[in-house]
Amino acid sequence: MNDASHKMHPARPAIRALDEAAINRIAAGEVVERPASAVKELVENALDAGARRIEVAQADGGKTLIRVTDDGHGIAAGDLPLAVARHATSKIDGSDLLNITSYGFRGEALASMGAVGRLCIASRVAGAEAAEITVTGGRLGEVRPAALRRGTVVELRDLFRATPARLKFLRSDRAEAQAIGDILRRLAMAEPFVSFTLTDGSGGEERVSFRADAETGDLFDALHGRLTRVLGAEFTKNALRIEAARDGLRLTGYAALPTYSRGAAVAQHLFVNGRPVKDRMLLGALRAAYMDVLPAGRYPAAALYIDCDPELVDVNVHPAKTEVRFRDPGLARGLIISALRHALAEAGHRASSTVGAGLLGTARPEAPAAPRYQMDRPSASARAAAYGAQAPQPGFAEMARDWSARVESVEEAPQGAEETPAERLPLGAARAQLHETYILAQTMDGMVIVDAHAAHERLVYERLKRQFEARGVAAQALLIPEVVEMPEPGRTRLIEAAQALATLGLVIEPFGGEALAVRETPALLGEVDAPALLRDVADALEETGSATALEARLMAVLSRMACHGSVRSGRRLRAGEMNALLREMEATPLSGQCNHGRPTYVELKLADIERLFGRR
Repeated sequence: MNDASHKMHPARPAIRALDEAAINRIAAGEVVERPASAVKELVENALDAGARRIEVAQADGGKTLIRVTDDGHGIAAGDLPLAVARHATSKIDGSDLLNITSYGFRGEALASMGAVGRLCIASRVAGAEAAEITVTGGRLGEVRPAALRRGTVVELRDLFRATPARLKFLRSDRAEAQAIGDILRRLAMAEPFVSFTLTDGSGGEERVSFRADAETGDLFDALHGRLTRVLGAEFTKNALRIEAARDGLRLTGYAALPTYSRGAAVAQHLFVNGRPVKDRMLLGALRAAYMDVLPAGRYPAAALYIDCDPELVDVNVHPAKTEVRFRDPGLARGLIISALRHALAEAGHRASSTVGAGLLGTARPEAPAAPRYQMDRPSASARAAAYGAQAPQPGFAEMARDWSARVESVEEAPQGAEETPAERLPLGAARAQLHETYILAQTMDGMVIVDAHAAHERLVYERLKRQFEARGVAAQALLIPEVVEMPEPGRTRLIEAAQALATLGLVIEPFGGEALAVRETPALLGEVDAPALLRDVADALEETGSATALEARLMAVLSRMACHGSVRSGRRLRAGEMNALLREMEATPLSGQCNHGRPTYVELKLADIERLFGRR
């Protein structure tokens, strides 16, 4: 039994109003959780002030110094005392808390920072002299003249000096500095037309740890450049452009190919009306869009931006404003899923370029070779003569039976034929089969190695899905309905979704009390553990509002069926079969990865191969 004596008081405690300093320190616990939180609030203030250039400096992970300098419109000298007062803001008038178009709106940040550290604000508006004000431990100083050309400089020193116990809960300087960098990068992704600089002054020496100059061009050009700078060129090189709209919501951004997946959800960036958010519903929609192409334990990479009328989304649902609530959550979720799945399908057989790069990395010598003499590349006639001289001698073909590689002869196209040569097609012409598993194909500018089993598995899977969509889900009626006890609120969610579940082959109905009767289950699932199935579906309904769990189970069954119905490793394929497989891959969406998210082929450019052999 726990000792509750510390909660017992000899007399009834009196109710008293807290003083302003205590109120500000309590508020600071929500608003300024760590140095990165202070940076976020100050940079958002700068963006709300129309700044086009923002410089952030920090020392010791932001514990001893945070300074944010901007070129925004500034704060008038007479407004400085009000700027550091609680619940004072220029961004809303309080009459409409739904029509919010700025990052900040509560007016708590500066007052909270002044309550737990040493705060100094210097600012200058156009046509007036600069002024500054200080707040130390909640004590307000006088407004004094300052030297400043334009904009605002906010300096916060000795964070949590007024609440030293909070310092014990901060992480190391390095971890806090990294959190500041992550916050600034996320805001830089939200504002590609603004310049951002982050410097680290720890140890008395300043060094630039992040810099992103303002991008130019249209929105997608600017976004592409900024994401390249923040997330890396590999992301944008392997990402698909996303653009879709539905009923007042507009979705833009970039989503990476499934073969560019990550081992953790660290490369998922979502923005609503320019505000970086970490919203469970939106992240769930992102996972659902990739559900069919990524295995468990792999996560998609994406930077997605939803823009809508401010009245369609409530941003005032979380102290740090990192979560939002849409008026119609299903609309936002459906928009993300449909737009991403359409883009992935349009990508066809495309796979991540990092797969081929990884292969080249393993094959490349550790020490770079010295430059070598490069002969001119021979002409087509010279190559033909050389190939003739190097043709296999009689008896060579019989030797192939003893090896696990088989070479196909190159068939010349008949004269007058208008058909495109296979080498000019994306996956080229099959030239050999290696180890009865891999197809080696030649393209115009390189070669392609295809995992025949993995590729055919995806092709069969897509074929089964098309049949599934055309004919629906066959249901199997239970001889005796199975009664399952399902506590609230799961029972209510299942009953409300009963009609949608019936289209997926799961027929349920109320059975009194908290029980449900399961009358039919999807035939594809075979013998079903009804209680476990209903729990999974109820959990999915709670998380996403749709029956994705049942759909995922059905897709998993189709995937297993495709695996058993595909070309098995160890089977020898004829040239016609190999080329037919390549052509079907080119025509089938998502054929660049198998059902488990692994790549189905690797492409090597001729220039890279020549580099491996020192020809370049």
